Amino acid sequence: MLKKRIFLYYTLAVLMIPNVMLCVTEGLGAIASAANILLPGGVILLLLACSRSIGRNIWLAFPFFFFAAFQLVLMNLYGRSVIAVDMFLNLVTTNVSEVSELLGNMLTTLLVVFMLYLPPLIAGYIMCRHGISLDRRTLRWARISACASVIAGMILCITAGRIDRDFSVKRDIYPANVVYNVYLAFDRTARTSNYHETSAAFRYDAVPTHPADSAETYIMVIGETSRASDWQLCGYSRSTNPLLSRHDDIFVARNTYSESNTTHKSVPMLLSPVDAETFDRDIYTVKSIISAFKEAGFRCSFISNQRYNHSFIDFFAEEADMTLFLKETDMEFDPSVPEDLHMLVPLDRELAKPDRKKLIVLHTYGSHFNYRDRYTDEFARFLPDDYDDATSRCRDRLINAYDNTITVTDRLLHECISRLDSVDGMIGGILYTSDHGEDIFDDESGRFLHASPVPSIQQVHVPLLAWVSSAWRGLYPEKARALAENTGKFVSSSRSFAPTIADMAGLESGHIDTTASLVSPGYTPREALYLDDHNRAVPLRKIVR
Repeated sequence: MLKKRIFLYYTLAVLMIPNVMLCVTEGLGAIASAANILLPGGVILLLLACSRSIGRNIWLAFPFFFFAAFQLVLMNLYGRSVIAVDMFLNLVTTNVSEVSELLGNMLTTLLVVFMLYLPPLIAGYIMCRHGISLDRRTLRWARISACASVIAGMILCITAGRIDRDFSVKRDIYPANVVYNVYLAFDRTARTSNYHETSAAFRYDAVPTHPADSAETYIMVIGETSRASDWQLCGYSRSTNPLLSRHDDIFVARNTYSESNTTHKSVPMLLSPVDAETFDRDIYTVKSIISAFKEAGFRCSFISNQRYNHSFIDFFAEEADMTLFLKETDMEFDPSVPEDLHMLVPLDRELAKPDRKKLIVLHTYGSHFNYRDRYTDEFARFLPDDYDDATSRCRDRLINAYDNTITVTDRLLHECISRLDSVDGMIGGILYTSDHGEDIFDDESGRFLHASPVPSIQQVHVPLLAWVSSAWRGLYPEKARALAENTGKFVSSSRSFAPTIADMAGLESGHIDTTASLVSPGYTPREALYLDDHNRAVPLRKIVR
């Protein structure tokens, strides 16, 4: 009898570990912390004591085991925050190879999680098979304790809400906040699945203002997981941009920030007139800037080194006249060449097309973990770059590998510039930024990777650079001067990327905000914003530590 009672409370204890940790990491006040312990603890205990079959009760509580395991892995990665809506969406928008790369370097954390949560589930199965039951006295005291805990927790929640207006059970009490986030994830998934219907009537009514007979080519390059702090062009001490640094006609916006640290939000903002303030309202009804260029008579191409992720990125890519996801084809490339440079082959084919006006979008795999897989030995400038685990003790090697990935992007952008620059009289330009940055154990918080519910500066501070041809500068000197001036100001990549490329090409539309264009004399910076997990635009200064 004693062993069964101990096992009951042991199961309760391991399921409550996330609650205790979140009280500390989220800075909850004393009353809110007590509520975050008593209310969920009472609910879980009531479930574990809902019948005499303790084994069956444990398996009825399986969702709590799943959430607890997920939560601990998340906290190991990011150091704080409840499981976010975006984390659930990442489960359906991240491909298998990305997941395997990440989990393969988290074996220690996964082992700890399995040791905590598998034994109760295994024991529960065995007890259920053998008909082991709780005695009535233990059951009665467990239920009484659970009810008292729930009542006390509810009173504390009401009290916390009166003291702090920002307190909410659906945001601050675990796992109620996780359940609410699951609901939001399903809701967003359903709305996304209806995108083609909700956006069908959208038009930019784009008007081209450049001469109809001029030959123009513009290339948008969207990077992946590239943080500004590791770019030589942004002030980094290492030579991570050996080729781009030779160009004296590149405009670099060093003070650039993304409004999201997740790919499935950031890239759609980069490709559309949607930003943090309008994302939740408009993303399901607008089309990408590709459609604006098509309306203006451009041939549009979308070349990606990523896989389909069943989100707006795929939908926007389909708007192009030519869409190519290299990883989804059986095309063969030279294995001695980094995968991102494989995009140069279809790029050359598109550049050779007879169309006089072209927009080409390149979506790279950039610096996404596992870093060592993003480059070949030719680009291993910084050594040693081998690591056996993604831990802080391997940080120097991880940084070396990460910096090597930047040199591949450097080569890609250099090749793009060289191709346009080699054409006499070429009117056009190239615009590059990354979807978000990355944490690599940069401080005592021990953060690694990106997409944390609360971002760090490293996750949102991104490089942004522009190159325009000499012919373009000669035709539009006022815009060239504006570009030189505006890249020295604060820039939101999410807000400015699409309007800038449209303004470069001379497109006018009521859906294109010229005050966000870096080539506009009327460019107006705004406060740094961040699109939070509940799709609210919040000042970045309020959430970044």
